[in-house]
Amino acid sequence: MTDSHHRDPTPWYTLSGDESRQRLEARPDGLDSTEAKKRLDRYGPNQLQQAEARPWWKRLLAQFNNILMLVLIVAAVASLMLGEVVDALAIAGVVAIIALIGFLQEGKAERALDSIRDMLSPQAKVLRDGRRQTLPAEQLVPGDIVLVESGDRVPADLRLLEARRLRTDEASLTGESTAVDKDTEAVEKETELGDRTSMVYASTIVVQGSARGLVVDTGAHTEIGRISEMLREVEKLKTPLLRQIDHAGRVLAICILVAAGLTGTFGVLVHGQPLGEMFMAGVGLAVAAIPEGLPAIVTIGLALGVQAMARRNAILRRLPAVETLGSISTIFSDKTGTLTRNEMTVQAIWLPEGEFRVEGTGFEPEGSFHAVTDDTAEDTPLRLDDHHALCHFLKVGVLCNDAELAQEEGRWRIHGDPTEGALVVAAAKAGLEARTLRGDHDRLDAIPFESERKYMATLHEVEGEPLLLVKGAPDRLLEMCHRVRDDGGEAELDPAEWEERIHALSSRGLRVLALAEKPLQKVETLDDEHAEEGLVLLGLVGLLDPPRDEAIEAVKDCLTAGIRPVMITGDHAVTALAIARQLGFAHTERALSGREIEAMSDAELEAIILEVDVFARAAPEHKLRLVKAMQAKGGICAMTGDGVNDGPALKRADVGVAMGIQGTEAAKEAAEMVLADDNFATIVNAIREGRKVYDNIRKTITFILPTNGGQGLAIMLAVLAGTQLPVTPLQALWVNMVVAVTLGLALAFEASEKNIMARQPRDPNASLLDLFLLWRVIFVSVLLLIGVFGMFSGILAQGGSEALARAGAVNMLVMGSAAYLINSRFLLGSTLTMAGLFGSRPVWLSIAIIVLLQLGWTYLPFMQRIFASEGLGIGHWLVILAGSLAIYLVVELEKGVLRGRGVGSGVPGTRHRDAEAR
Repeated sequence: MTDSHHRDPTPWYTLSGDESRQRLEARPDGLDSTEAKKRLDRYGPNQLQQAEARPWWKRLLAQFNNILMLVLIVAAVASLMLGEVVDALAIAGVVAIIALIGFLQEGKAERALDSIRDMLSPQAKVLRDGRRQTLPAEQLVPGDIVLVESGDRVPADLRLLEARRLRTDEASLTGESTAVDKDTEAVEKETELGDRTSMVYASTIVVQGSARGLVVDTGAHTEIGRISEMLREVEKLKTPLLRQIDHAGRVLAICILVAAGLTGTFGVLVHGQPLGEMFMAGVGLAVAAIPEGLPAIVTIGLALGVQAMARRNAILRRLPAVETLGSISTIFSDKTGTLTRNEMTVQAIWLPEGEFRVEGTGFEPEGSFHAVTDDTAEDTPLRLDDHHALCHFLKVGVLCNDAELAQEEGRWRIHGDPTEGALVVAAAKAGLEARTLRGDHDRLDAIPFESERKYMATLHEVEGEPLLLVKGAPDRLLEMCHRVRDDGGEAELDPAEWEERIHALSSRGLRVLALAEKPLQKVETLDDEHAEEGLVLLGLVGLLDPPRDEAIEAVKDCLTAGIRPVMITGDHAVTALAIARQLGFAHTERALSGREIEAMSDAELEAIILEVDVFARAAPEHKLRLVKAMQAKGGICAMTGDGVNDGPALKRADVGVAMGIQGTEAAKEAAEMVLADDNFATIVNAIREGRKVYDNIRKTITFILPTNGGQGLAIMLAVLAGTQLPVTPLQALWVNMVVAVTLGLALAFEASEKNIMARQPRDPNASLLDLFLLWRVIFVSVLLLIGVFGMFSGILAQGGSEALARAGAVNMLVMGSAAYLINSRFLLGSTLTMAGLFGSRPVWLSIAIIVLLQLGWTYLPFMQRIFASEGLGIGHWLVILAGSLAIYLVVELEKGVLRGRGVGSGVPGTRHRDAEAR
């Protein structure tokens, strides 16, 4: 094949399907793997170029767009103008180090988001080597035959070869909000993009129907690739939490500057101190009190959380979801594949002549058929040659079906819907091979399954006569059937009898489908009216999709954590309740059906939403009403979804969760989080991780602020008392830098506390710095102040020099902070245990690093010259260790008192209002 298809000016939409295939040298059953690889090498991967990342220098400059950093820069300039060159250089150095940390971390976060986008690249169903396969969309090449259906994002520009009631949403290309009808007929060359009905374009979404198309353009050659406006920028990293911290930073900076100004003025006016000296004291207070490293450390904590979730199959598309996850009080979950294994297996077939059991589970086509007598399956397997009705039923199940069974790498897999796959597997157990059956009975037309109509219909040539085959929800098909196949003939349908059989299968936890047929003469194109009346019922099939073992544990964790799992399923109510009981749901006395939801007003639905955990026979559009009803009762909701119609509910939910395997691209686009394994337990793991991230950020803030507070108060107290400063501005900078970079970072790696899933969900409106944290910050600041002033005054009282006293004060501050770091591992829980003291390697590693840094700071001659300090004696260190131990024990005592008073029920900020929403 040459590259002429890109040079040929004749547009694809003007050619017929056959002409397009000839031009690309493509076969009806698809390319073979060898040819596809050659074309991939020639044309490159089918992917758009990423939007150009911000230049490194812009990312670096952005780190200084922070009021705390700006205050420090002003302080450095002022120090330089006053001739304090060393101080100015030191302040500038700290600013540069903090900016560098933020710069490197933001780059890492941007790369993480890029990798997440790669994980979310769409899959494509393609014919290769004569069989249907699912491949990453970037492997598509011109000449491939691609299959698309409702909910898919079109993976490349396709010339349609077959189209069944196909409509696509082309808003991303044309801006037209109305879906466009498509067909296979060529159109004129002058036709506008929005009217080229024989083409579907990359990035557009199939909203109805199904189609088979020829890939004609990929990557940059697609229509979307030619529109530069569609190149997306990197997702912004600013989350509500970071905005809250920025706001707190602005308030803090104003308070610190006012305090510094008033303190300096007091020193000049009351104590008659020199203006220059008091200005430097004010600078020192500001430098000491400003937590320069806090924004960088919080960003690191968020990024670590996002990466940890991705490793556990929860891919966050929007970073604010990290925070929201900690507040989730209700999880609305689909059943199939999320709460269950998605290994649908036919367990029972009920024909007019009676019930048959099918042995074997999973997708392996091994198992036998047994007749059922008095609810007991007979031991002897059936000879299927003697059961024509059963064989015919299995054939219909394969023909009215798009799934394929294949053995890949020693494992049996289903390509297509698992429910349809179960019918193919059941037929294979009877020796009926799907490809042979479909080859012998050509499909003339089809009505694809849509959740609104609840059935699929196909028209086939069977024994020379056209036969309409229908498969769908049993209650829907009972409405469409008037007769039943019986002993080779037909009999009147008794709806009550078949309703009873549906109930019997459903009560065993089986999902039930019905199959029906009718002869259909002189019809070329199927319409809904052809299928919706006059059908002959063939029988029912019961399919089992057992609950995931990990989902049972996850439900238990949810209930302990004050989170209410709620099942939404299209299955029969009895089936759904049976599965809910196996999973351990709280309310399994009744299920609400989709029809009951429709009949209720919003107020009625809100009144009952807290009493029902199972919603059966529910359509995707019902999900939106359920989310609104729960939110009206104060609930914070996660909602799972996989289809196009799930989009509104996913957007409305506080955290929309799309399925990564079964989910459509439309659902992923609407969601904040994508489950790479479609597993309910992964949602619960993500909530656990979200709670941990928020916990660690609170712990980091609670740890860092007292260090700054202790220094600031010490300087302020010295000026107000008219005594020497216990810590110079330069020394305060040193403390801030080493504490933030070493000790402060350790808490970002802290494991989750044991009781993290035994708490109630966090109130999303709770302040980050609530009264509890404010009290803790002030309390520990005062403890550090006492330690610093005590050490400084004690050394001076013993005749030590000012430099020695300051060296003691600085080391007391740092070692006291290191002791408080151990306290900070648990906000209220006791650390007076082996696990509490020694359970964190990052904490002790950071303490070891800071001890080495302080020893160098104290004894290295060049450090003594820079920071105007002296070496301490062994007696000084013993006092410092005793003071640090005292700080640690006093904070543990304070925690014990607060626990005794029931503060926070385990952690501050947990959610007490609207408890009924759980």
